[in-house]
Amino acid sequence: MAPNLPRPHRDDLRIAVGGLFGGLLLWAVGIFPRTASDDLAVWPGYWVPLVPLAVMAGCELLRRIRPGAGLLIGTAAMVADLLTRGSVATIVLYTDLMYAAVLYGTPAVARRLPWITGLLTVLGGVVPAALWRDPQGMLIGVGVGVVAFAPAATGWVVRNHRDAAEAARLRAEQTALLAEMDRAQAVAAERARVARELHDLVANHLSAIAIHSTAALSIDDPGTSREALGVIRENSVEGLAEMRRLIGILRDHAGGEPFATPTLDSLATLVDGARGNGLDVTLDTDHGEVPAPVELAAYRIVQESLTNALKHAGPGPVTVRLVQRDGVLDVRVSSPYGRADGPRAPGSGAGLIGMRERAVLLDGGFEAGPDGGVWTVRATLPVAEGDPE
Repeated sequence: MAPNLPRPHRDDLRIAVGGLFGGLLLWAVGIFPRTASDDLAVWPGYWVPLVPLAVMAGCELLRRIRPGAGLLIGTAAMVADLLTRGSVATIVLYTDLMYAAVLYGTPAVARRLPWITGLLTVLGGVVPAALWRDPQGMLIGVGVGVVAFAPAATGWVVRNHRDAAEAARLRAEQTALLAEMDRAQAVAAERARVARELHDLVANHLSAIAIHSTAALSIDDPGTSREALGVIRENSVEGLAEMRRLIGILRDHAGGEPFATPTLDSLATLVDGARGNGLDVTLDTDHGEVPAPVELAAYRIVQESLTNALKHAGPGPVTVRLVQRDGVLDVRVSSPYGRADGPRAPGSGAGLIGMRERAVLLDGGFEAGPDGGVWTVRATLPVAEGDPE
């Protein structure tokens, strides 16, 4: 089965047809570079120049798909044309083949042809002048330079510009791809941050609402129901306020009330709220000034730990301890590990994931799990200078 050869480019077909008809027109009106009596005209016949012309026009069809083969055959046709009365069209077509061989050929051919044609130009000008002792011999080198070196050098320049433009285009595409990847990563990171904030802001209040509403429904006692409804209302109002502040941040409303970032000084208020929801919490803090990101992460970890204790811990004391030493803020929350007697709120596991992410973002450590009858959450957050913020 014959191989499928690539089809010539339509522009190459136009060049071949145009060169052929141009050569035929010059031949028809009798315009030749040499006369029949010229010493170089070994084949002075009137029809003979048409053969190299036809071969050269056929080589033009190969200028893109097989530039090396086209130049090789064209060189043979050019030599044959020198032994006839010649055709200007044949010479012009050959210069285009030389140009195309450098522009469309392999990198090795593109590098070597300008050097080879340049050397032939020098030799063609120096050697005949030295042998014949006639300065007019240098015109041979001029002819070689015009026919071979000039188009080869032009093709080299154009090829360099083309390669540079292609490299710039590839760099632009890579830059755009990297920018898109950075944008996607930034969006994912922002979505994760918003998810953590939303979970930490709302989960505590909703868990308290779920537990106390379940208690109000299961215990037929007006006093207990009234107390539970009070806790439900308090947590509902606080949860709505937190939601409004978070939505205000997401909308970035100009002139809106700035969102107050929780600090470690607010832990007492957080613990009081947990006590109001029914937890027996003890707070023990011993820390100095810490960076704002560490302060926020520690507050959220304590907040989520108390939320988990409210949902899952058994009866007993809950201990919150924060200690700063050796450039590290140690956050530890311990609660009874066991099945709670009262109603429980379902959990999704997102709280532990969020706490771990907060610690990892600060190059800290996080661990949580049972230790005997106690569930312990521990986070170590670096607070030294130069830590990531």
